[in-house]
Amino acid sequence: MDQPKSSTGPAWALFAAFIFSINDMLVKFLADDYALHQVVFTRSIVSLLILLVFVVPLAGGYKQLRTKRLKLHMVRALFVVAANLFFFTALADLPLATVVSIFFVAPFLITIFSVIFLGEVVGVWRWIAILVGLTGVLLVVRPGTEEFNITAILPVLAAICYAAFHILTRKLGPDENLLTLTFYTPVAMLIVSTIIGLSVGDGNFSGSGHRSLEFLVRPWQWPTGIDFGIMAFIGIGITVAGAAIAQAYRVAEAALVAPFEYTALIYAAILGYLIFSEWPDIFGWIGMSLVLGSGLVIVWRETVNARPRAVPLNSPR
Repeated sequence: MDQPKSSTGPAWALFAAFIFSINDMLVKFLADDYALHQVVFTRSIVSLLILLVFVVPLAGGYKQLRTKRLKLHMVRALFVVAANLFFFTALADLPLATVVSIFFVAPFLITIFSVIFLGEVVGVWRWIAILVGLTGVLLVVRPGTEEFNITAILPVLAAICYAAFHILTRKLGPDENLLTLTFYTPVAMLIVSTIIGLSVGDGNFSGSGHRSLEFLVRPWQWPTGIDFGIMAFIGIGITVAGAAIAQAYRVAEAALVAPFEYTALIYAAILGYLIFSEWPDIFGWIGMSLVLGSGLVIVWRETVNARPRAVPLNSPR
């Protein structure tokens, strides 16, 4: 007997947020020894193998991958590739919880972009939530103070790219199936990581000493058995988590599911403390609380206004 939708949706969202957070932690764990393009390349290969060998045949066959809007698909995919690169590069130099909380500005940017590019109407509640959320991000980043790290700009850029990706998803959503929307992202990641690897993989641009920059341009090196397993797990994890969050929104209302995605902030704080001995200060906690609360207000108002979404609002990775 099927469980009630109200119970299975949040469970899938909790599971997805946890796996996404584990993946973020593992990328940060590898950041001191390997190049980002190497991690992304391996992850993309694993994701594509899972999709092509298991998912596509079970979802109607390879004909489902055909599209008449390939250029728009690739532009959309490049935005999410850029979002991932900015996000993961920031992880090398900033605490895990800091990067995740800054990135959660994405729902606010998506709302703003939907007004600018899609002509959607946003009420006063959501504008207030956006202002409060941006205030929370400023408390986390603290520009102009000694605590400010220029690397904090990277998750903001990641959020901007992800918001653009989401807007293009809304444009494609009515005409494309979920499989095509999913497939071209790892394809673009594979192409971009290959180009970066061929360009900087010899290590000629390394040696700056900055952790984020080194993560981006470090030379390619053959991983140990354990580290290769971690990279492969990242590819498996991102595929499983993506399927889980899609299932969550398929079986339950967005208003019920979306708040559970914000548990990623809690997971990030716990994993950052346990694995990397990181712990936000009081301003960081206040800022993350404002981001969390304002994000939930946006979810609530989205539901009140009954605006359908083509994909989950807060699935960055």
